[in-house]
Amino acid sequence: MKLRDRTWVALIVMGIGLLLAAGLGLFGYIAFTSTPLHPNPQDVPSVTRSGPPPRWGGAAGQARQIVRASVTERNLPGLSVAVGVGGHIVWAEGFGWADTEKRVPVAPDTQFRIGTASTALTSAAVGLLLEKNRLKLDDEIQVYVPAFPKKQWPVTLRQVMGHLAGVTSDGGDEGPLFGEHCGRPVDALQYFAEQSLRFEPGTEYRYSRYDWILVSAAVEAAAEEPFFTFMQKHVFEPLGMDGTTADSAQAAIPARATSYFPRFAADPRYGPDVMRDVDYSCYAGSSAFLSTPSDLVRYAMAIDSGKLLQPSTVQLLQTSQRLRSGQETGYGLGWDLETVALAGQDTREVGHDGDLLGGMAASLMTFPEHGIVVAVTSNISYADTFAIGSKIAQAFADHGKRPARSE
Repeated sequence: MKLRDRTWVALIVMGIGLLLAAGLGLFGYIAFTSTPLHPNPQDVPSVTRSGPPPRWGGAAGQARQIVRASVTERNLPGLSVAVGVGGHIVWAEGFGWADTEKRVPVAPDTQFRIGTASTALTSAAVGLLLEKNRLKLDDEIQVYVPAFPKKQWPVTLRQVMGHLAGVTSDGGDEGPLFGEHCGRPVDALQYFAEQSLRFEPGTEYRYSRYDWILVSAAVEAAAEEPFFTFMQKHVFEPLGMDGTTADSAQAAIPARATSYFPRFAADPRYGPDVMRDVDYSCYAGSSAFLSTPSDLVRYAMAIDSGKLLQPSTVQLLQTSQRLRSGQETGYGLGWDLETVALAGQDTREVGHDGDLLGGMAASLMTFPEHGIVVAVTSNISYADTFAIGSKIAQAFADHGKRPARSE
């Protein structure tokens, strides 16, 4: 090998070594300077408005320890939980800090951004309009949203709701809509409507936050009133969801938790930074709601009981869609569908996780066979609320199998 070639190889190796050293140095610095927010699980502050019924005291006690351990292990600023069993909220408690600087504790009525879990709430609006025959699933989306241009293939409302439409996505935390304000869902179309579909509708399943912006615009058109007004009047108020509303980048919302984002490697264990200023208004029913775990549980219980929608409508919304090939997608019309192990048996789980800037911060989980609903919210992205909620559900399912006198 010529001297010049050896020199270049040496320089390349040296450059790679320097980059690796710098990366390891940064990793070590951040790990070393990260201060645990809650070093001791038993010292995590918590607020509850009332204790659980005696029947569920043991389950709540076990779940409380699960949450405290999770908050400490994941270094979460705050977390809030509610559980419903048999149509009643049996436990609701907030843990940690709604604002770490001001040391404001999380309470059951603290409002959290629920991100993409908003979709499950918006599905009820579609259901109400389906029952009034003001929306039809197999109409082309342009029937309701003519501002969305015709594409190379027809696109139906059903395909948009089931993420089968091929609509482009927003790129997670770098999407263009976070810095914009939209008075109506249709205002957001200018940022994505002209793009071609990613695939022929019905041939693939691919999640897109933009899908449910289109659904929100369809709801607004069919309802003939502003989308957020319709949600408030016809979904939230009838169900007593007083802590659920549209997020606002302009208005002061005293009960809203401060939102955080992991400062390194999408991992809260390295500490939180205050989330950059974002405006969710353009996402409408896709991601723009604030809520509490108790309200989310109320909503799910109302859906399960037929209080808000007819049982046939609920079944329609919560049935897995199929690709043209016949393969099930595991996603309904605004609801995620899974089979999980609970109390020693495979169990149907229906719900939706909520992503904020690409990381999970909320989970709504229903287990119809057990009559259990669990909602978990956090004020930091990448909180893995689904894993925490699953453990909580397990605690309540296990206790539910025991005779009442054993409590």
